[in-house]
Order: sequence, then C-alpha cells, then structure tokens
Amino acid sequence: MSRIEEALSIFEKDFNCAQSIFGTFAPYYGLDQDIALKIATGFGGGMGRSGRTCGAVTGAYMVIGLKHGLGLSNDSDAKDKTYQIVNEFSYRFLKKNGSMICKEIIGCDINTPEGLEFFRQNDLLDKKCRLCVKNAAEILEELLE
Repeated sequence: MSRIEEALSIFEKDFNCAQSIFGTFAPYYGLDQDIALKIATGFGGGMGRSGRTCGAVTGAYMVIGLKHGLGLSNDSDAKDKTYQIVNEFSYRFLKKNGSMICKEIIGCDINTPEGLEFFRQNDLLDKKCRLCVKNAAEILEELLE
C-alpha cells in the first residue's frame, strides 16, 4: 500500500486530516504511529475545528520537520531546509486546493452548530477533506523522495 493509500485508509477510519497525514508518514521517520496520531489530534478541522490552517497542511509541516527539522544538534542548515520544503509544500497545496485555510476550503465554519450541520449534510468530509488528505500525501511523496 502506498503512503497516499495509507493516509486515505487512516482518514476513512475516522481520524482527522492532520492525524491521517502525520500518522502515516511519522513512522517512516522514527516516530511511533500511536504517538503520532495522538500528537496530531488537536490539529484537525483547522486546529480544533476552528477553521484555520487545514489539518492536512499542519500534519505535513510536522512530517517535514520530523524528517528535516532542527534538533539538539543545532544544525542551522536543517532549519533553512525545513523552511524551504514547507514553503514549497504550501505553494503546491495552495495551487491544488485554492486555499490552506480550512473554512475557505470547505466553505463553512465547522466551529458553529450551523456550519457543522452544513458540513455534514453536504458530505464535505468526503468531498473536500478527503481530497486535501490525498493532495497533501501526494505532495509529501514528491518532496520527501
């Protein structure tokens, strides 16, 4: 199973967009999947359903940091490389999805009862969020080769 298929499989098991991305890729870079899923939980729905940055994006940023980020080694090149890859990811995600903001992508505010109802009635989880997870996984596959 490819990591793209794996991310979609995790998403279909009721994990959020951030969990689907981070939970798929983190084990490849040394982090236990259960821990990765727990870490990413609060990032779903644009950070706790607040509709801000898409969870697939924040999940991808964490993956990029896990692979290339600055740790205790204090390697300043690691920080620069991470920022460069994050910016390239952002550019590609924006190009594919039109926004990196959850409420703009889904067209409603899921932090309100009305918005959440609209989201559910219009099957936006499958129509929009699933596509964001797929796109984020595809971009990561390209960037992390």
